[in-house]
Amino acid sequence: MRVKERYQQFIAYFSEVMPEAGSELHYRNPYELLVAVILSAQCTDKRVNMITPAFFGRFPDAETLSKASRDEVFSLIKSCSYPNNKTKSLIGMGKMLFEDFEGVVPSDVETLQKLPGVGRKTANVIASVVFNAPAMPVDTHVFRVANRMGLTKNSKNPLQTEKQLVQHIPKSLIPLAHHWLILHGRYVCLARKPKCIECGAQAFCEYYQINKKSVP
Repeated sequence: MRVKERYQQFIAYFSEVMPEAGSELHYRNPYELLVAVILSAQCTDKRVNMITPAFFGRFPDAETLSKASRDEVFSLIKSCSYPNNKTKSLIGMGKMLFEDFEGVVPSDVETLQKLPGVGRKTANVIASVVFNAPAMPVDTHVFRVANRMGLTKNSKNPLQTEKQLVQHIPKSLIPLAHHWLILHGRYVCLARKPKCIECGAQAFCEYYQINKKSVP
């Protein structure tokens, strides 16, 4: 199957089964999503959603977070992964966001990456989810699913995956396609035991076509 045809079938299938896919993180504004995404690194959305209500109750904006003590932040996020590093990142992000950006989350991917704790993936999430920009965040799910389906070729890192995906997916669909790939990887195309038998993407999935004889 040619790459163009594979993408056409990918878009057609997920447009039908996930027409309104979105983030599973709970947030009410750009600041809250930024905090949640920083917390979500190597941590489940479910765990983050358990942490953030109390966190936002205490630190509802960048100004309050900028004045937070390490112990105060740590006590609220200690149940997530890497709480020490994330405590430092959150306080640093709050200070820069308040002092340099007047508490307003920037929309530009490059500018977002100036904030402590914000790498390219996090910046792309904010640009995509909040500002509906044609940005493609690549986490482990996106990287795995895109490679298995054959949407990417010889991709060795997230940046290469991102570039290949945005090259072939229409700009208007990139924010939605990001969620398609994440949710499919989270619930169907699992890392260790993909649920190929119940997957509706068999017809255009390179992994399934190669391994279908051995799929239990």
